[in-house]
Amino acid sequence: MPLMQYKAMDERGRMTTGSMEAANVADLEMRLTRMGLDLVNHAEARPGGAGRGRVGRRDLIGFCLQLEQLIGSGVPVIEALGDLRDSAEDRRMREVIAGMVESIEGGKTLSAAMEEYPQVFDAVLVNLVRAGELSGHVSTVLRSVTENLKWQDEQAAQVRKLMTYPAFVAVAVFGVLIFLMVFLVPQLVAFIRNMGQQLPLHTRILIETSQFVTHYWFVIVLVPVALALALATLIRVSPSVSYFVDDMKLRVWMIGPILKKMILARFATYFSLMYSSGIPVLECVRIAEGLVGNKAVAEATRRAGRQIADGASISAGFEFSGLFPPLVVRMLRVGETTGALDKALLNVSYFYDRDVRESMDRLQAMIGPAMTLLLGGMLFWVIFSVLGPIYDLISKIKF
Repeated sequence: MPLMQYKAMDERGRMTTGSMEAANVADLEMRLTRMGLDLVNHAEARPGGAGRGRVGRRDLIGFCLQLEQLIGSGVPVIEALGDLRDSAEDRRMREVIAGMVESIEGGKTLSAAMEEYPQVFDAVLVNLVRAGELSGHVSTVLRSVTENLKWQDEQAAQVRKLMTYPAFVAVAVFGVLIFLMVFLVPQLVAFIRNMGQQLPLHTRILIETSQFVTHYWFVIVLVPVALALALATLIRVSPSVSYFVDDMKLRVWMIGPILKKMILARFATYFSLMYSSGIPVLECVRIAEGLVGNKAVAEATRRAGRQIADGASISAGFEFSGLFPPLVVRMLRVGETTGALDKALLNVSYFYDRDVRESMDRLQAMIGPAMTLLLGGMLFWVIFSVLGPIYDLISKIKF
């Protein structure tokens, strides 16, 4: 259905704007009426407009939690969605729920209605709800989905914590370096040159560095930006470059192993959630492959899926892929043997989550002293390069 931009009025006379998928104007007006709005004017939205945007994870968690509680209390799905539509604070979420209500009234299932909004409901959530519909345990599945979304929110916070602190420290160090080279060193250089003596190598390097930063600061600023834009473009248009970059992310010193553990924890959690809901193993692998967010890990998952499809056990397939270390493969093998693969996968996720937290604590404990040493080294270089010639001059004076 086309995406329509609309301007509407609520019962209190307040104007609101937004976007909604509708077959035609009459359909749009009917959908807005169900939301308690009167259509004022409309226009067809441009492709890729804001109306097709994502919903925040917190809003999605609230939606799944409330829908689980309503369905678990015996409220029919269509009535539960209607209540959630009327109480939703986020405009995009309200539009999505309104569209779902229309789809279900048109004869679609809850999972099929969710599938129409891939920017909001990912493949895991849709397939889990579909499995819950087949088994008659939609509320149980939604409870598991809510817990998984909360876990994802915590993991996203860990990623921000992992990336923000080093980036902040690096910016601070870069700022101090620029201050030294642009403001402090030039004032000292004039004094050193007036002494009229041969300058040592490290002092000449400091002077040349300061002059380069002072006269070509725009190169230092623009070149990294240009390289980042070029790399982003190559990643977008070249699958081989995208794979190479994702593979290198997993190999970066200290940060790479932590990132890999976070990705594998996410994979294990998704796999366990889907497997425990009755989704076939190969389908679990296929869906999880598209959700790991790293092409190198996705390729390893694809290799494991091919091995499993050819008759190998799950543990043997992942061992062949090189995705998991021997300890985790052993845990998967035990899970297969005991018939508790979902619990084994949750143990894998717990193992990685704990390891990630410990690794991040160690990394942050190391960053502070490392940055202190770096700053101290730069200050020592500047002071030694400036005071060295002065000391040599004083030592030559005969009293």
